[in-house]
Amino acid sequence: MPPESQISTPASVKRRFAVSLALFYSAVFAVSGTHLPFFPVWLKAIGIDASWIGLINALPALTRFTTLPQITAFAERRRAIRAGMMISVLATAIGFAAIGLQHQPLALFVIYALTCIMWTPTTPLTDAYALRGVARYGLDYGPLRLWGSAAFAAGSLACGYLVDIIAARDLIWIIVAWAVIAVLASLLLRPLDEVRRKTTGTQAGKALLRDGGFWAVIASAALIQGSHVAYYTFSAINWQLHGLGGLTIAGLWTLGVIAEIIVFALSPRFSLHPSTLMAIGGLGAVLRWIVTANEPPLALLALAQLGHGLTFGMTVVGTMKLLVQRVPSHQVARGQGYLAACSGLLGAVTSIASGAIYARIGDSLYYVMAAMAAAGALVIWSARHRLIAQPQSEASGG
Repeated sequence: MPPESQISTPASVKRRFAVSLALFYSAVFAVSGTHLPFFPVWLKAIGIDASWIGLINALPALTRFTTLPQITAFAERRRAIRAGMMISVLATAIGFAAIGLQHQPLALFVIYALTCIMWTPTTPLTDAYALRGVARYGLDYGPLRLWGSAAFAAGSLACGYLVDIIAARDLIWIIVAWAVIAVLASLLLRPLDEVRRKTTGTQAGKALLRDGGFWAVIASAALIQGSHVAYYTFSAINWQLHGLGGLTIAGLWTLGVIAEIIVFALSPRFSLHPSTLMAIGGLGAVLRWIVTANEPPLALLALAQLGHGLTFGMTVVGTMKLLVQRVPSHQVARGQGYLAACSGLLGAVTSIASGAIYARIGDSLYYVMAAMAAAGALVIWSARHRLIAQPQSEASGG
């Protein structure tokens, strides 16, 4: 990290920052842990067909490349990243409560779109806040982020247990409950000192957009993470059709997140260059999706789920390490916005297409995901020499 951003700070202040951020990550990702696997199940339970499910689930990705970059840039210009996080989770709780009162596809589409406009900036803003804390206090991102993954697993497992007890039509209220907890956790977030700005907002954005290495990082991350779309959208539905119960489905998701947590916990010890970590994540995704496409027995499917530590965790660690290297602290929210926008654009197209593709070829959709992951690994591997030889610095402005 840029040396000028690290200021001598009492250990108690660092600890309070880390604890409050861990609690917020936990609450935010508990929402995702219930939403990602079971929101499509809830949609199906209230009578929404597969085509509408694909369209509705494309909305988070659509907002990531339309409204999200403007929100993150605005928060950065106003020096209001923490406030943006707090407003975002409050609007999310209200939005999901409104969604729970609707059962018509078009009304759900509209209300969910408005909710996603406020919800999708939460994670980029939180990551920006975390990376500023990493810069400010000399911390490691992975051990901070793992608490979100742990809460994701706990939320998914708890919801999987409840799905066999309560009516599937009531699953939405579990999501609402976690969103309310996120609102409460946001009240504990610690203010961060503002790092010194060296360029104007416009210059900052242009500097990042001219950085070929930065583009390689976000394109690779978008492809590898975008390859998870079929898993996020249709795995629970597909596994139900194969006879797996809600608790088993949640257990499979939890296995993946446990592997992800281990990767985050060990990430400070990784000695490989971040571009290599991302390439490993992409190649791991290729293998994982090929196995998943072949309707493996439960034991093999469980092993494939453990690959989530590589396909998601390793990719995130590599991406964040590269962003720390290439994006100055005073531009980190803008950088996160560009990353989310690129991921959102590809994710939206993939989500919309996956609904139609899944309706025709079922599990073979995972072969398409494997091809996306392979492309992501190729992009970052091709750019590795540029990323190793030309790291950016705080003084560079981009």
